[in-house]
Amino acid sequence: MTALTNPTAARDHARAKAGTAVEAMPVLPPVASDLPDGVPADDLLWEETIAAGGYATRRLPRGARLRLIDLKGDACASLLIFNAELPTERLNVADTVKVQWNAYLGAGKLLLSDMGRVLMSFVEDGAGTHDAFCGTSNAATNAAKYGNGANSGPTPSGRDRFLLGVAKHGLQRRDVHPCVNLFKGVRIEADGAIVPQLGPFAQARSLVLRAEMNVIVVIANCPHVLDPREDWTVTPLRATAWRGPVTPADDTIRTATPEGLRAFENVEDYFRR
Repeated sequence: MTALTNPTAARDHARAKAGTAVEAMPVLPPVASDLPDGVPADDLLWEETIAAGGYATRRLPRGARLRLIDLKGDACASLLIFNAELPTERLNVADTVKVQWNAYLGAGKLLLSDMGRVLMSFVEDGAGTHDAFCGTSNAATNAAKYGNGANSGPTPSGRDRFLLGVAKHGLQRRDVHPCVNLFKGVRIEADGAIVPQLGPFAQARSLVLRAEMNVIVVIANCPHVLDPREDWTVTPLRATAWRGPVTPADDTIRTATPEGLRAFENVEDYFRR
């Protein structure tokens, strides 16, 4: 008998699933056994494993740390960032590259907004393969490559997963801006050729980002748009976030370059208002 003809049976079946744990899901309340030394359990904000083809989103306060772990060596964390208080301010990949005179992301690098402020910074990077050039896949690219690009199909795209993520914050299609890809990289040769660095890599590579403003992060875990494999292939990604102190005036990332210092000063000016 189906749920339509026996809703009581459907209710009982659903309730019987209470307490079921699967590999990819948020942990509520968040619990993690591997927080860095000195971080109390009460400061944990977010613990979630993002499925292959999944997405996740969270609002993080200024000073929070976000650790991402590529659990099996084949995740692709496509990342959008918004100013949580005014989401029209968001990650600007072109300015992130231009202002820092460097297109390769990693430890000490900044993720800048379209208002000249630092949204997040890389405080640790154990991966070294990231991408600020290619953006993410969409339904058309996936349909052409895999035969199916539908969000409800077996090979969803990064852009459509972003649409689901931003919708949870009242945002829509026009708010899905160019992203950066973490754990999957590209290099640009002298002749302009794009050379993918897509792995798969060693398991459990990780990075830590620091929120320099109150931010909304949206993560899509879908294959890189340049992945040469015929099969749609990606593996789970772990996200952990905890509260942390606001960046101090003498922080080495803040003071590393004149351009970066100015971007941090723009943040500080914003919070004086």
